[in-house]
Amino acid sequence: MTLKRKLDIVVISDVHLGTYGCQAKELLHYLNSIRPKILILNGDIVDIWQFRKSYFPKAHLLIIKKIISLATKGTKVYYITGNHDEKLRKFSETKMGNIHVLDKLVLNIDGKKAWFFHGDVFDASIQHAKWIAKLGGWGYDLLILVNQLVNWFLLKMGKEKYSLSKKIKASVKQAVKFISDFEKTASDLAIENEFDYVVCGHIHQPQIEKKTNHKGSCIYLNSGDWVENLTALEYQNEKWELYSYNPRGYKSPPKDYISDEPENSIGLPHLLSAMNIHKEL
Repeated sequence: MTLKRKLDIVVISDVHLGTYGCQAKELLHYLNSIRPKILILNGDIVDIWQFRKSYFPKAHLLIIKKIISLATKGTKVYYITGNHDEKLRKFSETKMGNIHVLDKLVLNIDGKKAWFFHGDVFDASIQHAKWIAKLGGWGYDLLILVNQLVNWFLLKMGKEKYSLSKKIKASVKQAVKFISDFEKTASDLAIENEFDYVVCGHIHQPQIEKKTNHKGSCIYLNSGDWVENLTALEYQNEKWELYSYNPRGYKSPPKDYISDEPENSIGLPHLLSAMNIHKEL
């Protein structure tokens, strides 16, 4: 029996299953350490843009299996579509057992209104020139592969990991401006619509920050990603916290699958009940 942290809400985004940059084993370790009442998958969980039949490792499949396992044990799972998994938008408002597929989500959390959406709607490159965005996605995937090789050598030499993409983003003014504009647009819209929280993904920049304009204020939150930052948002005891995965904080390295019950027990009956598809009223 493994000990699990009980949480009210967990938000993860930008996992990019099916790409080389996805840190699936680390995410499995995290998901196996928690028992949330609500799990919000805020876009780009499966990377359909860059999906290839030749690459979808066991650990990536186990992420999907773990999510289904959480749902069958009572966790309410909201899958909010993003740009890399936009093909799922044709199934928006579909319910599969405890799994809900949505484009956006509004929740009342301890008397406060929270607005969840991925955030690609603010990205002009996706709205008007999707081929540029897809090219950028492939380039980013290649950069992550190179970065993993660099970090392998750094760790062998006893040095800290280094993020090439963070360095590039920090040094390019246009990228910094895009992130700033994204956060301002999301928070301004949330304030305009009287939301207390606005929760996004998309830009791979984990953040919790109070945003204020002449009309009021809200809390802007971004869950980051599971490619570089390995972060999630956690809500418990009426408080949001940003979780950052640290393998050194664990006594054992990440395992492919750890569960309260044998892996084989999540079999056909559970999968069939999870696939009881109907439109939510």
